Amino acid sequence: MSHPLKNLLLGPWWALALLTPAKSFRDNPLIGSRRLNDWGLHAWRLRTAHALAAQRRERLASLVSPQDRAAFERDGFVLRTEALPPAVFERLRERVLAHRAPAREMVQGDTVTRRIALDAAFLRAQPEVREFLAGPLWHGLTRYVGSFDQEPVGYVQTILSQVRKAAPDPQTRLHADTFHPTVKAWLFLTDVEADAGAFCYVPGSHRLSPERLAWERELSLEAARHADRYTARGSFRVARESLPALGLPPPRAFDVPANTLVVADTFGFHARGPAVRPSVRIELWGYGRRNPFLPWVGADPLSWPGIAQARAPAYWRAMDWREACGGKRSPWRDAGLLTPNAPPRSLE
Repeated sequence: MSHPLKNLLLGPWWALALLTPAKSFRDNPLIGSRRLNDWGLHAWRLRTAHALAAQRRERLASLVSPQDRAAFERDGFVLRTEALPPAVFERLRERVLAHRAPAREMVQGDTVTRRIALDAAFLRAQPEVREFLAGPLWHGLTRYVGSFDQEPVGYVQTILSQVRKAAPDPQTRLHADTFHPTVKAWLFLTDVEADAGAFCYVPGSHRLSPERLAWERELSLEAARHADRYTARGSFRVARESLPALGLPPPRAFDVPANTLVVADTFGFHARGPAVRPSVRIELWGYGRRNPFLPWVGADPLSWPGIAQARAPAYWRAMDWREACGGKRSPWRDAGLLTPNAPPRSLE
């Protein structure tokens, strides 16, 4: 297809995508336009998305305690130790770690990430997990931090670090997931040590400060041609030495015991900390991401019962179908029936 014809046919789609979560500077020539971003396009998307998120959070504030709201406003995350009563947590952990279910694995550098979907079959077999996800702590924090009354996509996630000789895990570089507020949540089922792939977060980096806005605008001018492919696709990487100029402190590593819950806005800079030795981290993990330009908090069909639990398996099937049709290879390989703490299957 000739370049002018392609622009004519795809131009309206690229324009509509400006009011969606679309973030790739490389794949959308309007999002990646140096001229438009010099005129303020990326800055406008940032300011608008963050202003709408603040308005939605005001309407969801009753779901969380004043203490948790204050912690989030200050840090960009909420941390709760002993998220569950100890006896309840031990029963949940024992049952989850012994449960065999369909698993997928993705290899990135020297690390394997395994996910087991919290689908309908899993939740029927694991009532403790079902009750925790429906409880006020997970329910309220994921919605308030994510700024939507939306059911997160949930998994049992296992991070197996340094399981093969390869380049370092790219997720160990500090980054923002996208240009607008989003939510990720971790209930750690294992103790986490600071030097064994711990989650790291830069406190306060969820705020769209004048320094952050200027940094984002400057990076947007060259993002489409950036050498780092994640940055080019809208997940901006930041060097640790750049944090002081942004008025930000060093990242905090979450060296925490099992039964700790962390819920964070991943517009804030975060990463998986480096592992100095082979290690395993297991957690209940969820994420939520919706169109940031919606003014309302609810009315999400993907959160309806029956649909919410089917999203993760449906995503995997879609990736398989795309690959079978000659498209891009799915990064999530079928690993068969596994327990969360089984050795990795995908080491290619």
